[in-house]
Amino acid sequence: MIILTGAEGFIGKHFLKSLNDQVIQVEKDDAYEFLCKFNKWDQVSLILHQGAISSTTERNISTLHHHNVAFTLQLFNYAIQYQIPVKFASSASVYGNTNGKINPLNYYAITKLQIDYFIQDNLDKFKSIQSFRYFNVYGDGEDHKGDQASPISKFTKQIRETGKLNLFEGSDKFLRDFICVDDIVDVVLNNDSSSGIYDLGTSNPISFKKVAELIAKKEGGEIELIPFPENLNGKYQTYTSADMSWICDYKFKTIQEYLNLH
Repeated sequence: MIILTGAEGFIGKHFLKSLNDQVIQVEKDDAYEFLCKFNKWDQVSLILHQGAISSTTERNISTLHHHNVAFTLQLFNYAIQYQIPVKFASSASVYGNTNGKINPLNYYAITKLQIDYFIQDNLDKFKSIQSFRYFNVYGDGEDHKGDQASPISKFTKQIRETGKLNLFEGSDKFLRDFICVDDIVDVVLNNDSSSGIYDLGTSNPISFKKVAELIAKKEGGEIELIPFPENLNGKYQTYTSADMSWICDYKFKTIQEYLNLH
């Protein structure tokens, strides 16, 4: 059986649809109760740890630590004890405004980095563990994410509701490595790499302006420029690009392909 945390989340739901084995779903509200009551660890073939408080604007350090760090460490202790393979959802937010250098800009990113450091220091204790630093994930089923949704989803929603989308001024200078959730699931579940910490993006970043133009073309709407928010100054990544040298010959889906634009 497989333990899947965060199965009700955007990415978790896509994993759930792709799994054929018996799946034990664990959500954050009953996560600690699960650890206390579950007694079939010897029957678990994989821990797919996708659950976390993922808001980059969360300011409650205690809450973030409780769900993102303390629970994870307890779960990993069972993985080590029973030698269960682990696949963990980390985040490219650990890089902050750098390209490939550690520089977390918010508390959420710090919690992910804490776990990555633990993995790095205890790699040899696990049967197998892979931590994937997800870059900017998009895809079907983001409606519930609100402001945390990808620009692909937010721009589409705005145009369908108002006929136009809001784009920050200077968005031609903000580039992101956008990766479709379908590729996330495929790579995480089917790669044959050894234990380690890996970037997971496409290595082909594009600007928010380009994304906006693609959505406007697809939906037949307009683009309205709005001032860049002052509260995001210094906390907004200007460029992200995954190092995908660890995986060869994988064809990632482009945003154009996702939108059926040719």
